[in-house]
Amino acid sequence: MWYLYLVRCHDGSLYTGISTDVDRRLSMHAGNRGARRLRGRGPLHLVYARAIGDRSLASRIEYRVKRLSREDKERLIAGNLQLPL
Repeated sequence: MWYLYLVRCHDGSLYTGISTDVDRRLSMHAGNRGARRLRGRGPLHLVYARAIGDRSLASRIEYRVKRLSREDKERLIAGNLQLPL
């Protein structure tokens, strides 16, 4: 099972990613391993995670979420916007 997740950085920025193990991936990010964009931006906070299905679908949804405006991402986190399937 693949998951879509959003992480809030110390500076307030949001990072979107996919993983089969969100906790492990967040630990990697926190240890400055993984996405370069997150290095030095800690502490990191998981603000959204949702099971998606297979990797292909997760990748497509990740792409769509990354293209959302910051306002729409905040609405998604708050539960006021449906995931763009």
